Amino acid sequence: MEHTTKKASTKGLLQTEELYQYILETSVYPREPAPLKELRDVTASHPWSLMGTAPDAGQLMTLLLKLVNAKNTIEIGVFTGYSLLLTALTIPDDGKITAIDLSRESYEIGLPVIRKAGVEHKINFVESEALPVLDKLLESHEKQGSFDFAFVDADKVNFWNYHERLMKLVKVGGIVVYDNTLWGGSIVMPEELAPERMRDGRKFTLEFNKLLAADPRIHISHAALGDGITICLRSV
Repeated sequence: MEHTTKKASTKGLLQTEELYQYILETSVYPREPAPLKELRDVTASHPWSLMGTAPDAGQLMTLLLKLVNAKNTIEIGVFTGYSLLLTALTIPDDGKITAIDLSRESYEIGLPVIRKAGVEHKINFVESEALPVLDKLLESHEKQGSFDFAFVDADKVNFWNYHERLMKLVKVGGIVVYDNTLWGGSIVMPEELAPERMRDGRKFTLEFNKLLAADPRIHISHAALGDGITICLRSV
């Protein structure tokens, strides 16, 4: 019997800028801690401000951190520190974040706000490529399975390399969140119609999404928040 796949009907309503603004103004901004708003304002004038974590995605991350009672976390890709600050504000006072980024310069844009919020002591910022840092952590048996939560917003070419390492570093029942997994919507464009600057990222993102969907070690949810986030719960 021939099997045919019908095109899924569109159930999502978030198809206008007005609806998105409604969510921000009704549910996100009124509950956004003052330090996060300040950091968002500081970042707004940065020429790469779009690299910052979307506030609605950040709100969901805060909820996820609370759900798993996160205390020990990893962040790969920091930029000016919006997601880093929200994590630091959410985890306990004795919690720790291993934050990895190639650029300390960007991190220092948000550092005064982080210090003002009184959470800098929770952050171990490592200026480096991420893979050597993750590999160093994996050398310690005690570090394996010791992290409750990880957030990845970095170079797409290495997303699967990060994932393989995080599956050993994050505990069973822990959560890994990947950002930009819709890549500006370009993943559903014909390659020739995608903007030139987005084509490499589009290719890597398409490959990564397929690999995640087939990974038996995780439960996933692909959400259309910000530029797309994929939430992975390590199950084995």
